[in-house]
Amino acid sequence: MAPLPRRLGRKTGARRLLRAVAFGALLTAALPAAAQTLPPFKDDLFAYPAVLSASDDGGYRVVDYREARDIDRRDEIPEKRVQGRYVSLSVRGQQEDLVAGTPAGRIAHFAVGRRQGASLVVVYLHGQGGSRRQGVDDYTFGGNFNRIKNLVAQAGGLYLSPDFGSFDEKGAAQIAALLSAYRAASPDAPVFVACGSMGGHLCWQLARMPEVAERLGGLLLLGSLWDDGFLASPAFGRRVPLFIGQGSRDPVFPVGHMEAFYRAILKKAPGYPVRMVRFETGSHGTPIRMTDWRETINWMLSARR
Repeated sequence: MAPLPRRLGRKTGARRLLRAVAFGALLTAALPAAAQTLPPFKDDLFAYPAVLSASDDGGYRVVDYREARDIDRRDEIPEKRVQGRYVSLSVRGQQEDLVAGTPAGRIAHFAVGRRQGASLVVVYLHGQGGSRRQGVDDYTFGGNFNRIKNLVAQAGGLYLSPDFGSFDEKGAAQIAALLSAYRAASPDAPVFVACGSMGGHLCWQLARMPEVAERLGGLLLLGSLWDDGFLASPAFGRRVPLFIGQGSRDPVFPVGHMEAFYRAILKKAPGYPVRMVRFETGSHGTPIRMTDWRETINWMLSARR
């Protein structure tokens, strides 16, 4: 069933949501096709620092990363609060903390932007020890979550940051059910799933689900892990674009394994839409802080045409 906002009672909420979904269907019919690009938002502040090297026609890049510059001079309080010029808080007016009733259980999640007739859907899945609040925190990770919220909202899209019970099949089923709950109201919206750290387990399981793979516009692995099974998944068969961001000094998931995985994809399917950015000297959380959301998702949108 459709998502149930926490503030609504079950019967009243169901009636209102039926009306909302019906209205959403009419609204969707009047809207243009999925947005072709995300509009600019503070691009000068979030652009990659110098590219140290590149290969595969830019598919693989080594990006300069320096903690003294990219954390200490960017944050008012290192790793806790970015400088104010990196954020725009007006997007909070489009953010709601909701609970969706689904066949996989009730799923708490934040939703930012258009919940009916969305042009695209971006989902962030947190890692071990995280929660739905991580993906909407405006000030941590250098303001990068605030940026993706603004980018998606300005494009007429929907951004979701959910809780889930585990990183196994149960958690993957919950995320699939949440996506299904929003499908009726935004039937043409491509879905981009970004997975931080252990959340990558969910990305790979979703890639194996045909009903999810057919909607995927792209997968983003941010300081996460590899999965050789992806090469036999429905998502791989549909050539779903894949982005890999990894710190060269990641102590949890070594960068060499992700580089080998990147090469294995191209060996099996030359020309596959895959990109990798290696953040030189970066650690485990660096890709969440440094990945250029706009560049990556716009590339994925262009790869779908």
